[in-house]
Amino acid sequence: MIYRFRVILDTEEDVFRDIEIEQDATLEQFHNVITQSFGFDGTEMASFYISDDQWNQGEEISLFDMSDGNSPVRLMNETSLEDVVHEASPKLIYIYDFLSMWTFLVELAEIAEYQSSMEYPNIMFIHGQIPDHAPDKEFKTDESHEFGDESEEGFMNLDEYDDLGFDENWN
Repeated sequence: MIYRFRVILDTEEDVFRDIEIEQDATLEQFHNVITQSFGFDGTEMASFYISDDQWNQGEEISLFDMSDGNSPVRLMNETSLEDVVHEASPKLIYIYDFLSMWTFLVELAEIAEYQSSMEYPNIMFIHGQIPDHAPDKEFKTDESHEFGDESEEGFMNLDEYDDLGFDENWN
């Protein structure tokens, strides 16, 4: 079977790619197709995250094992698309380059029959140009409060650093 995905860059402008790929392809192969279709060189760290219908970030599947070895990590080259994506769970979040945080919403649009006359993976449709820089992200806590909002209880204004009583010449 062939999975048809729409991969949408999380930005104000419409930028997306429609990609066909075999269901038994690894997430690493899918990562390579995504990076190439958007014009990245593919040398930066990346991860897929299993997502629910509201695009909440779930379990991470990483390109490389960067763990300390104490907890198991799922890796892209060991995980096939059919292991994590299906009709009941059709959404993934893909993040490329953790310094720039290029964020993509990946959704399974259709499961189709394999066609022997086609070469897979296949980029079916390209829409929009990727911007020069990754869009700024607004990070929120679980309670949906913005980080750094000093009006909220529990957040500290970073301008109050001098009031903490640290001796900057302690060593």
